[in-house]
Amino acid sequence: MEELDQLGPRLRAARQGRGWTLDDLASRAGMSVSTLSRLESGKRQASLELLLPLTRQLGIRVDDLLAPATRDPRVHRTPVTRGGMTIAPLTRTESDVRAFKITYRPDAPAREPQVHDGHEWLYVLSGELSLELGEQRLTLLPGEAAEFDTIVPHRMRAAGPGPAEVISIFNAAGERVHVHSPADEQASAERGSAEQAAGEIRSEHGHTD
Repeated sequence: MEELDQLGPRLRAARQGRGWTLDDLASRAGMSVSTLSRLESGKRQASLELLLPLTRQLGIRVDDLLAPATRDPRVHRTPVTRGGMTIAPLTRTESDVRAFKITYRPDAPAREPQVHDGHEWLYVLSGELSLELGEQRLTLLPGEAAEFDTIVPHRMRAAGPGPAEVISIFNAAGERVHVHSPADEQASAERGSAEQAAGEIRSEHGHTD
């Protein structure tokens, strides 16, 4: 089936989109690196037992790996509200480009400047956005855009009395910093450790992946 032919490349794209190595995802999902590598290359037949822990760690559905090329192009992902921001994903988790609509509330708590690999591009839809970039202090108005190297310390917040709505585009490293909280990453790592332990127990009782 054509859908199964695309499973391996889509699985690899989702992993790389997270910025994870084979070792990273395999350890989180509780399976061997060789099994994951064979799944991505199409040399290992996929099963729900193998795919469920992988998709759980990647934050996607099994259907996302099996969907035909003519699938519904609309993106259905749930917005997240935390730290005085509402973050609405505009792209799928396996996409190379990460686009988000971010609403900064004026009463949001102050955040520390962020530093990470990559570039960020943003466009102000409404409100006033304060952008601190290194030593620069800028106020962007609706219709203004900015692009910058994210290795430079940066942070953003609403500058006016109302919220600021922004379209932001960045890479996987930027998504981890701006979208996923440290608690999210810790919880994901803990789930992976638990599943790895369960996998080792299954192996001890004669069940392999």
